[in-house]
Amino acid sequence: MHLLGFGLLLLLWQEYPVFCGSSGWTFKHPQTIYAWEGACVWIPCTYKNQEEQMLLDNFTLYHNPEYDKDIKEFKGTVLYKKTDNSESFSYQNRVKKAEENCTLSINPVNIEDSGKLGMRVTWGGKKEKGDQEKADKWMEDLYLNVSKTPFPPELQLLPSEIKESELVTATCLLHFSCFEYDIQLHWSLEELDLASPTIENFTSLSTDNIFTKSMLKFKPLWTHHGKTLSCRVLHSSKVLSEKTVQLDVKHPPKKVTVVIQNSTPIREGDNVKLFCEYHSSNPNVTRFYWSLGSSWNQIFTQVWFYKVSWDTPPITCKACNEWCSESSSVNLDVQYAPRDVKVLQTTPSSEIRAGNRVVLQCDFSQSRPKEVQFFWKKNGSLLQEGRELVFNSISPEDAGNYSCSINNSIGETMSEIRRLQVLYAPRRLRVSFTPGDRVMEGRKAALTCESDANPPVVHYTWFDWNNQDLQYNGRTLRLEPLQIEHSGSYRCQVSNRLGTGESPPSTLTVYYSPESLGRRAAIGIGSCLGIVILAIWGMKFQQHRKRARSRQGAQENSSSQSFFVQNKKVRRAPLSEGPHSLGCYNPVIEDSISYAALRFPEMDAPRTGDAGTSEMQGPLANNNDTVTYSVVQKRHVGDYENVVPDLSEDEGIHYSELVQFGVGERSRVHEDVDYVTLKQ
Repeated sequence: MHLLGFGLLLLLWQEYPVFCGSSGWTFKHPQTIYAWEGACVWIPCTYKNQEEQMLLDNFTLYHNPEYDKDIKEFKGTVLYKKTDNSESFSYQNRVKKAEENCTLSINPVNIEDSGKLGMRVTWGGKKEKGDQEKADKWMEDLYLNVSKTPFPPELQLLPSEIKESELVTATCLLHFSCFEYDIQLHWSLEELDLASPTIENFTSLSTDNIFTKSMLKFKPLWTHHGKTLSCRVLHSSKVLSEKTVQLDVKHPPKKVTVVIQNSTPIREGDNVKLFCEYHSSNPNVTRFYWSLGSSWNQIFTQVWFYKVSWDTPPITCKACNEWCSESSSVNLDVQYAPRDVKVLQTTPSSEIRAGNRVVLQCDFSQSRPKEVQFFWKKNGSLLQEGRELVFNSISPEDAGNYSCSINNSIGETMSEIRRLQVLYAPRRLRVSFTPGDRVMEGRKAALTCESDANPPVVHYTWFDWNNQDLQYNGRTLRLEPLQIEHSGSYRCQVSNRLGTGESPPSTLTVYYSPESLGRRAAIGIGSCLGIVILAIWGMKFQQHRKRARSRQGAQENSSSQSFFVQNKKVRRAPLSEGPHSLGCYNPVIEDSISYAALRFPEMDAPRTGDAGTSEMQGPLANNNDTVTYSVVQKRHVGDYENVVPDLSEDEGIHYSELVQFGVGERSRVHEDVDYVTLKQ
């Protein structure tokens, strides 16, 4: 009913001109007045004479007036009446009229007051000469609409299609206003606060319009979609009526999110299923897009990612209707073994020298989970645990291939091998011989100076047993052909940029070749044969000596000396291996050489006029009976001569007699010694 009344109001809201005779009077007032029982009504009204302003003489307000043609007057319930004598009447004392115009008020208004109201006005005219007094009359109609209960306001939204974040003006219009009945219009939005609202309130009690209006301006959020916006009519904080409207906010899909189906932590290589979900969309979502990195692909609401890698980029999805909404990036939080494991040298920053403090650190870029353990290996063997490997005083033995491994609950990652080099001066020097340290003369020998050094040796110097610089600066000294004179000790001296080292002496022995041995053996055999022959003669002389004792008496006046010869086969002692000895050891003929010793018996007194040496004149020292040496020294002049005795002898016995020229007593003859007598 109220909507129909509002439609009629739109047609009737206009100035209502009234013309009365030729006077040109005009009444101005709203055509329809709305109210509810218990409220009041205020009827603004003005009048105007186009020629001259005049006061009303009589004013009567009728309720539902009817014109009686017989009496040519209006009949109806009189609500208010005022005559020219200033007497007035008010129905139930509820109706009042302004003095200066035709404005009326009814307080309170009842539902029975609804209907047509008629304002009957008369005012006096001018008297002209010869004419009777003339009076003008007018009936002005308007309508009063009183409802049993307060009627709701009208609620209108502009624009008609509401979009998120675009300005919306909501107008709450109530076709009622009365000075004696206070009302307020109040806005509310279901469950939510209005976003930065602007409210403007208006009240109109003019002859054109009677209304109370509130205008709400706001930018709706997507969360306002489907919510109820209401405008309430309040009187003394009491809600009299309200009008509601459900907001239809057009918006892109909202809090769009990527949902991971996997419930357990994702490990590198797992398959992952994802969903693109949204909370609200107006209109509904029609398509989805997925992004892995930078490119977008249109797929369904769900997607599979197979064998995810440790560095899978964040994943994003879009849900689209007329607009597209993008989700926040989702990191799969893939768990993986430590990455980019490597060995770093933190101390020192440059080259490593023996004795330095060296610190190696096991480093990595990232790991998930972050809890890790560190292990060190040297040349493939487990060394120790810990992030740092510390050498307080590094040695050359610490050099090698080092690697570290880091593991977490997912797996283990090994670093690349780092070669740790330790620089040091030459050490552990020695001279090695090729083919060996005992080589036959005439062959080749290579002497190599072996050392341990880093950086490598750059200079070599060679020395012999006489500490003589051999003027050779190579690592290998070659002797070709070998000679007996090459026998001896050798040493080398080397250096690099860190220092110098020297080897201990090593001895090379050069022995005779078979050819040399043959030559020397021939000489030795000849000498031995001579000695053997001499020994045989000596034995024969000893056998015949016993027979010749009787003849020795005749020779007492002759000065002579006897000697005996004893042959013994003796092993030659090996040569000394002193650092400066010359080798002439020959094991081939070791047992084939015999030595003979020739010894003279002691003499009672020295001879005068002898030309011999003092060694021959003094007493000889006692020697070992097992070895007898013979020294024969030739005189400067012919002091001795071999003579053949005149005595007859056995054919198998030969002897010699040594005749000494000079005086002296012969030595005592031993019974157990065979003598060979030489005559001087």
